[in-house]
Amino acid sequence: MEKKDLFGTLVPQQIGNYKFKNEALLKQAFTRRSYTEENGGENNEVLEFIGDKALDIAVVRYLVRKYGNAPTKDDLNKMRWTGEKYDYEFSSSLDEGKLTILKQRLVQKDTLARRIDELSIADYLIMGKGDVLNNREQDKSVKEDLFEAIIGAVAIDSNWDFEIIQEVVEVMLNPDSILATDAEIDYVRLIYEWDESYGNKPWFQYEEHGESSTCNFRRENTIYQSCNLIGSKEQQYLSSTTRTCFVKIADDVPAFAGFGYSKNEARRNACKLAYEYLESHDMLFTIRDEIDEPTVEMAINQLEILARRDYIAMPEYEYREEHDADGNPIWFVTCHVEGFDVTMSAESSSKKQAKKEAALDMLNYVLENYEEE
Repeated sequence: MEKKDLFGTLVPQQIGNYKFKNEALLKQAFTRRSYTEENGGENNEVLEFIGDKALDIAVVRYLVRKYGNAPTKDDLNKMRWTGEKYDYEFSSSLDEGKLTILKQRLVQKDTLARRIDELSIADYLIMGKGDVLNNREQDKSVKEDLFEAIIGAVAIDSNWDFEIIQEVVEVMLNPDSILATDAEIDYVRLIYEWDESYGNKPWFQYEEHGESSTCNFRRENTIYQSCNLIGSKEQQYLSSTTRTCFVKIADDVPAFAGFGYSKNEARRNACKLAYEYLESHDMLFTIRDEIDEPTVEMAINQLEILARRDYIAMPEYEYREEHDADGNPIWFVTCHVEGFDVTMSAESSSKKQAKKEAALDMLNYVLENYEEE
């Protein structure tokens, strides 16, 4: 993709299909100071500052909604439709300390950089020659800056409409995935990983109309989340407040539509629908599909791929150096993966080679003995 597509379909849909009134702000969010020092114009540094503050507020709002009982704007609309009274005391299932830890986890550099990687938008950075030469787009700090600058650009362009800012943050950050417990299934991440196995990215589109009208006017070759509406007031309420997310993951697979009171919720439901379709049609990858062919040169990385995709625990290595009669080094390396009752060993005059061989033996054992849940 060329940088001209910054204003096309890729970047807008990756940030929730927000339509910039002033596209120059989106371009500025991707422009580093190194470029403006060489070519003039404005860069993204002040937008980073603005986005940092807006991100904090959006994350706090997300945590309050997830762990507290404060009504959202949609809840208040529903109260007006149903005649409920605004009579409640705020409470949270987590105390201040735990909420602070979760907030830090959501906004830390590693988190924001990883999300930029998953969104595949760092390649659109506009940088000076020195930054390009040094591959600065790969720096975590640069990706963090880009994330915050995009939020800052949305804040300015929307005139600080916090409903818009909130939705863009939740689509870009995918906080449900980051805070998911072992008992929760992160369907958005699973769909991203399924598509990445084909070298693709899922395509999302969002609509603001309600669930009732969506059910009446369905798109072709699209599987919809079931929607059962009861009561005329409830229908009116839903038709004005629900969002629809469409996700397309492959040409030979239908599109999927999920509903929710936020784009984040709608996207999660659409991905759940997509994953259930893949599962029912035996299209999910197994651990053996992840590795084309184990090789000694790639074994270390191949084991780590399986670990990052949650098939196995991260491999652990131990090293011991001895010397032969002539004083030459001999390296002994062992590789172990928690959950498997074997440890693989290898020896070589090269520490790196011994590690590769131990990893290969471990990889072959894992592929042969892994049991799908």
